[in-house]
Amino acid sequence: MENSELLKKVRHIEIKTRGLSRNIFAGQYHSAFKGRGMAFSEVREYQYGDDVRDIDWNVTARHNKPYIKVYEEERELTVMLLVDVSASRDFGAVGEFKRDMMAEIAATLAFSAIQNNDKIGVIFFTDRIEKFIPPKKGRKHILYIIRELIGFEPTGRGTDIGKVLEYATNAIKRRCTTFLISDFIAPLNYSDALLIANRRHDVVALQVYDKRETVLPNVGLVKLRDAERGTERWVDTSSKQVRKSYAEWWAQRQAAAMEACRKNRVDITTVATDEDYVVALMNLFKRRG
Repeated sequence: MENSELLKKVRHIEIKTRGLSRNIFAGQYHSAFKGRGMAFSEVREYQYGDDVRDIDWNVTARHNKPYIKVYEEERELTVMLLVDVSASRDFGAVGEFKRDMMAEIAATLAFSAIQNNDKIGVIFFTDRIEKFIPPKKGRKHILYIIRELIGFEPTGRGTDIGKVLEYATNAIKRRCTTFLISDFIAPLNYSDALLIANRRHDVVALQVYDKRETVLPNVGLVKLRDAERGTERWVDTSSKQVRKSYAEWWAQRQAAAMEACRKNRVDITTVATDEDYVVALMNLFKRRG
């Protein structure tokens, strides 16, 4: 992609997603994703009714009278975006291409995080870890992330969700809010990694899919290509049994992904490429608010 074209796309996404995060998600994001807990603020003299477990024994010894530690809610978050950049994201038959919608969703979340004074980082993944952008603040950092969301070209083609979850669990030491953005066309072997990741971090799954992926149209004999494996095969879509088998395969895959999230207490939201992702994000924020 030419630099001039890339800059135009970066600017377009910045204008659109920054406006959404500012005008629509401002309060919703803040209440849906709260801080890590309580942070130390100051010490003061002990008062009747204070919890004795909060006594600061070092200060108490120095002043020869009891002092307690005062805490306040820590609002600042670290937000990590785990973005699937595998070959299957390049599909687009109904509405937008999956890669474009994933980029817009990630950018919207990034601007929402910055407006909440949160740090934001990104891990791009396929069947390997493609790139790690450490969490930082600031508009310059956001624009760098958007540029990478649009123009990054991976070396891998497949998808390994378990690997990126394990990487995020080990790489990010402090608890953070983690958005896993993928089409979830991947081996169904990530349930254990999802459990471990969600124990350390607050994991939220966002699935972007194309409705044409859910059923085969009746268009006769066609050559289909597996984008991630690079293999091709002829399929007779006029066969009712073939179409039924494909629909069942998709339904079983979806059910398995939903069950993995439900079992491990991970919120998951799905959005099709011809749907409004704003509605999906708003519903997610409301459920968590």
